[in-house]
Amino acid sequence: MILFQCDYNEGAHPKVMEKMLETNMEQTPGYGEDAHCRHAAELIRKACCDDTLAVHFLVGGTQANMTVIDAALRSHQGVVSAQSGHINVHETGAVESLGHKVLSVPHKDGKLDAGQVEQLYLAHINDDSFEHTVQPKMVYISNPTEYGTLYSRKEIEDLSSICRKYGLYLFMDGARLGYGLAAPDNELDLPFLSQHCDVFYIGGTKVGALFGEAVVIANEELKKDFRYFIKQKGGMLAKGRLLGIQFETLFEDNLYMEISKHAIRLAEKLRSAFLEKGYPMLVENRTNQIFPIIPDAVLEKLGEKYGYCYQERVDETHSAVRFCTSWATLEENVDELIEDLKNF
Repeated sequence: MILFQCDYNEGAHPKVMEKMLETNMEQTPGYGEDAHCRHAAELIRKACCDDTLAVHFLVGGTQANMTVIDAALRSHQGVVSAQSGHINVHETGAVESLGHKVLSVPHKDGKLDAGQVEQLYLAHINDDSFEHTVQPKMVYISNPTEYGTLYSRKEIEDLSSICRKYGLYLFMDGARLGYGLAAPDNELDLPFLSQHCDVFYIGGTKVGALFGEAVVIANEELKKDFRYFIKQKGGMLAKGRLLGIQFETLFEDNLYMEISKHAIRLAEKLRSAFLEKGYPMLVENRTNQIFPIIPDAVLEKLGEKYGYCYQERVDETHSAVRFCTSWATLEENVDELIEDLKNF
């Protein structure tokens, strides 16, 4: 079966694997204090045009989300998220398990807007019994969202402004950030994110690394004691260099962006094929996640050969599903799927 159901089925980019093999027998300081982690952090700070940023490497997205959120919040505080947000629906209550409520709100194609955040915050502080309810203290967004949509510069500026006005932290989940930055309609870049987010992370697991996420902290309050939280949450690897080596490789010679562009090019090709066949999109986007609405009878045939994710039922005979491309997607597999689409 040819899998298009997620964007991290494969291992790691060959250059990453080569570097890991090349350094396999190195003896270095542990727990992320080795030269590879230091160099990777320097490369990321350079890419963000800010040498004051704190950069920490964790293993995966759920671990990064729960560690950042727990480090930022006190026990009576919660994090605002779209109802579709990863921390709300796909992390088994990891945030709640640490004592922080996820304050979920309606979304538009996976996105929050500044007006929603302000309304929620003011409703809380203007409540006569505010101390009886969870205090919103952080806003969680992802880019791309769970629907593959992107935030514009204006949307991020507005969210950042509202958060700073009311003393909230703005946290961006960047598990698929490379695919967002490489999209043809993207307006963001790393310097912009470091200026407008208190903390965000650069996803490696889904974008060429074997595993790993790079947490980037701009807010001075959040930098303090963060390594304690990494250790407490089981994220401080003795062989921390394995994370540093991967991001060191991904951020040398613009590899991170180049492999992301590959995924976007193939997604554009596949998206066009679905549209030409007459299958509309559940959500319009230009990233690596594609959400065609397809007749159930056709999906049954496709499922015999291709792996995809079910998204939602649209009507009695049609369903929306998700196809993903990645840095490792083969063009011949995309072409094969397109050819089969023509025959169904």
